Amino acid sequence: MKLTSFAVLILAAFLAVAVAVPVMANTFSFRADRMSGGRATGREITVLTGNAEVVSDTFKLRANRIEIQGNENRFIDGSGAVQGAEMEKDIFFRTDRMRYDRTLKLARLEGNSTLEDRGNEIVARARFIEYDDANELAILQVSVRLFRDNLICRAEYAVYNRAEQTLVLSGFPVVHKKDDVFRAERIRVDLNTDDVVMEGGVTGSIQN
Repeated sequence: MKLTSFAVLILAAFLAVAVAVPVMANTFSFRADRMSGGRATGREITVLTGNAEVVSDTFKLRANRIEIQGNENRFIDGSGAVQGAEMEKDIFFRTDRMRYDRTLKLARLEGNSTLEDRGNEIVARARFIEYDDANELAILQVSVRLFRDNLICRAEYAVYNRAEQTLVLSGFPVVHKKDDVFRAERIRVDLNTDDVVMEGGVTGSIQN
């Protein structure tokens, strides 16, 4: 890839900032077919288009377009065939669009989104997923689906606590556990034991 002198200056400035920031312990590298942007104070932005990729010690993101914005390159926005991973925790994702806050370690996935916690053998799908890496919490909204072994969960809203291995479902939740079906206003699933606790308007069917 050939860079103009202007692009080389942008690249050099960006790398200098990334290396010099002490609060961001893990600096990151990037590549793409094309790059543009500027480093003016208050308007810091780097735009990567075409096979764009950003990689740090623990985080990887690929997309058709990636924007790196903010003071100390705090925000990373990806759009178009977005996929990536939080490699230390074996978490992978795919989505239409993602915004990641490097300071808070907060990721927001929008559109057709899938979050895979491969370490715990869980696949979650929704139209909106917010993952708080620091607290290991995922909030899923709209057309939520969660799969694990013989467990299938559906709802309009769910909170997945990765640290405690619990799942709380609301908004017409339904849990299929092998041949058993459970419905209630609110359902809590202990993913360590697959125990199901239901509250409000409880119905279900159990196969002998």
